[in-house]
Amino acid sequence: MNTITIAWIAIPFFLGFLIFLVPKLNRHLTLWGAIASAAYAVQLFLEPSPLNLNLLDSFGITLVADQLSAYFILTNALVTAAVIIYCWNSEKTAFFYAQTIIVHGSLNAAFICADFVSLYVALEVSGIAAFLLIAYPRSDRSIWVGLRYLFISNTAMLFYLVGAVLVYQTHHSFSFAGLKGSPPEALALIFLGLLVKAGIFVSGLWLPLTHSESETPVSALLSGVVVKASVLPLLRCAAISEEIDFIVRILGVGTALMGVSYAVLEKDTKRMLAFHTISQLGFILAAPAVGGFYALTHGLVKSSLFLTAGSLPSRNFKELQYKPINTKIWIPLVTASLSISGFPLLAGFGAKVLTMKNIESWQVIAMNIAAVGTAISFAKFIFLPHKKDEEQKVKPGFWLAVIFLLTGLVVANVVYFQAYNVADIIKAILTIAIGWLAYHLIFKQLAIYLPRVFEEFDHLVGVMSLTLILLFWMAFA
Repeated sequence: MNTITIAWIAIPFFLGFLIFLVPKLNRHLTLWGAIASAAYAVQLFLEPSPLNLNLLDSFGITLVADQLSAYFILTNALVTAAVIIYCWNSEKTAFFYAQTIIVHGSLNAAFICADFVSLYVALEVSGIAAFLLIAYPRSDRSIWVGLRYLFISNTAMLFYLVGAVLVYQTHHSFSFAGLKGSPPEALALIFLGLLVKAGIFVSGLWLPLTHSESETPVSALLSGVVVKASVLPLLRCAAISEEIDFIVRILGVGTALMGVSYAVLEKDTKRMLAFHTISQLGFILAAPAVGGFYALTHGLVKSSLFLTAGSLPSRNFKELQYKPINTKIWIPLVTASLSISGFPLLAGFGAKVLTMKNIESWQVIAMNIAAVGTAISFAKFIFLPHKKDEEQKVKPGFWLAVIFLLTGLVVANVVYFQAYNVADIIKAILTIAIGWLAYHLIFKQLAIYLPRVFEEFDHLVGVMSLTLILLFWMAFA
C-alpha cells in the first residue's frame, strides 16, 4: 500500500507533463487521473487502519492516509471528473487540462499531509495552478481576479510559514502534533494562513469575487474542492487538543453564520453560491470529527449548482423572476438545492443530521439558525418560475456532468443511513418549511444591498490583520 500511495501522488503530475507531450489525449488523461483517485479513496475506506508514511522522520515530515482523507480525496475525484465531462466538447486547450490535473494532484497531496512543510508545498502548488485556471480566459478581468487571489493567498502563506518555523523551533519537528505545546503565536500564524486559504470567517471575503467571476467549470472546481485543501488540516489540528478543537468549533459557528447572513440578502446567483461556500465550510468545522462526510456532500452539491447556474439566462435573481427558466434546468437546480437544505432522500440530509448530532450544546442555537438561513437562501432557486423552453441551450457536457454529481448525492445516503428516523426527518422538514416561509414573507420582498467595501483589494489585508489579532487573543486565552 505504501508503494501504491507514492505512485498515486505522482500520477497526476506525470499526467500533467504527458498532456503537453500528447495534447490530443488531454481530456482522457485528466479523466483517468480522477478515476485513479476515486479508486484510491475507495481502497482507503476499506483499509482497517490508517496508513502512515515517514518521509523524513527526524523532521516530522509524514503522510497520513485514513478515512477522513478518503472523503476529501473522493470529493476531489468526483468534482474533477464532473468538470472534465462538462468541458469535454468545449474548446479548452491542453494547458487548461494540464493545470486541472496539477490542481487535482496537489490537492490529493494536501489531503494526506500530516506536517506543516509538505502541506505548505502542496497548498502553494495548488494555489499557482488555480491562479492559472482563473486567469485562463486571458481577459483583463480574469487576470485581475487571478492576481488578487494569488496575492492574498501568498501573503497569508507567509504568515503560515513563520508559524511552522516556530513549531519546529519548539519541537524540532514540523508534525501537526507539534502545535500542542508550541507558542500561541505559532497557532495564530498557522491558523491565519489556513483560514485565508480556505475562505473561513472574515478572512474569506476574497472568495465571493474570485468564485463568482471565474468561468463556470473553474468556479465549480474552486468551490467544490479547492478551498477544502486548507479545511482538512484544521480538522486534523482540532483532534490534537480540546483547546484547539474549541477554537476550530468557534470559527466554524462564526463562519456558518457570517456566510449565510450574506447569502440570504445576495441578489446575484453566483455570488450567493460563493457566500454559501463560506457558510458550508463553517458546518464542516463546527463538528470536526465528522467533517469529512459533510465535505463530500457539499462538494457534490456546490459543483453541480455552479454548473447549473452557468446555464441560467441571467445571474440576477430579480431578472430571473421575470425570465422563466427551462424546466429541464430547473429540476437539477432544485434537486441540489434541496440536498444542501437538508431534505431527506439526498445525502445533504444525512450530512446535516450527523453534524448536528456531533456539535456541542453551546453551538446548537447558532447552527440551527444557519440551517434555516440555508433553506431561505436556496428557496431563491427552488421557487424560480420555470416552463418548457427548448430554446434555452446548455453546454453539450452539462447533463452528463450534473447527472453524475446528483447520482452521487443519492448513493452517498448509505454513509449515514441512521439519519432516517422519524424525529430527524420531521426536524429537517420543519427547518426547511420555516426557511421557505421566512423567504416568502420577509426576504423575497427585501431590497437590501450589502456593501462590498470589505471585499476590496486594499481592505483584504487589513481584514487579515484583524483576524490575526483575534487568533492571537484566542490562542493566548
